[in-house]
Amino acid sequence: MKRYIARRLMQGVVLLCLVAAIVFFLGRLTGNPVDLMLPEDATPEDRAALIRTLGLDGSILDQFLIFVGNAVQGDLGMSIRMKQPAVEAFFDRLPNTLVIIPWALLLAMALGIPLGVVAALHRGGLLDRAAGAVAVLGVAMPSFWLGVLLIFVFSVELGWLPSGRMGGPAHYVLPVVTLGMFLVAGFMRITRSAMLEVMESEFVKLARIKGLSEGVVIWKHCLRNALIPVLTLWGVFVGNLITGAIVTETVFAWPGIGRLTYEAVIYRDFPLLQAVIILKSILILVINLGVDILYAYVDPRIRLA
Repeated sequence: MKRYIARRLMQGVVLLCLVAAIVFFLGRLTGNPVDLMLPEDATPEDRAALIRTLGLDGSILDQFLIFVGNAVQGDLGMSIRMKQPAVEAFFDRLPNTLVIIPWALLLAMALGIPLGVVAALHRGGLLDRAAGAVAVLGVAMPSFWLGVLLIFVFSVELGWLPSGRMGGPAHYVLPVVTLGMFLVAGFMRITRSAMLEVMESEFVKLARIKGLSEGVVIWKHCLRNALIPVLTLWGVFVGNLITGAIVTETVFAWPGIGRLTYEAVIYRDFPLLQAVIILKSILILVINLGVDILYAYVDPRIRLA
């Protein structure tokens, strides 16, 4: 187990280095932030002075080496627009995202797992096709379109829920539904496939021979073993929620790290964009590593391997 964790940590370090290099160079393809910060009547001298102040006067390679040296010391730069350390800006917004992700994940599991079980129990039937249609719809429906549709129906037409921004419990409903529906299809398809495989296992046939009720066989024996693949991909799903929050938070003006990423791109805030992507990558890597370790303890076959 220790060798496995050490190997995963080394892979994570290599991946973070690649992410840092990619986001550094691609971020600068969006243009120069000086063009957005200076007024139209600014002189060339003003422009040159601001470029020097922001540290953009050197070559791209020199800027990258400076960035790497500072990042090793935990300094990911100062946000150009917000005038504060980029790491500080990230952690200021992180709690706002973390309050909706668990609810979105719970919604996705509450809908996706039962749909997967029902689809497996009625394989090839009407309920199976209906659940499959829901899965296809969930995959094909863009989050921004669903968010706008929910705002139009429940905020504009019916006036039941607020259209955006952070506030009381009612403000959470539409962002959570938009974000959670993104994963319903994933939970449903994985649960269905795992259930179909487990239902053909010998221990399930033995349980039926012993005279156990169908409900006990399905919900205690089959579902418990079918959830192991779901647990394996749980970390991936959480990562999808973190990345999918960019669109959802932008649509609902939710002040989380997703909207912070959008703002960093729009305003060409290179230090902020670099910090947000790198810190989100670290967060996703830690979650996936934790899930893999938990999976090894849940399934003895992993430890034997």
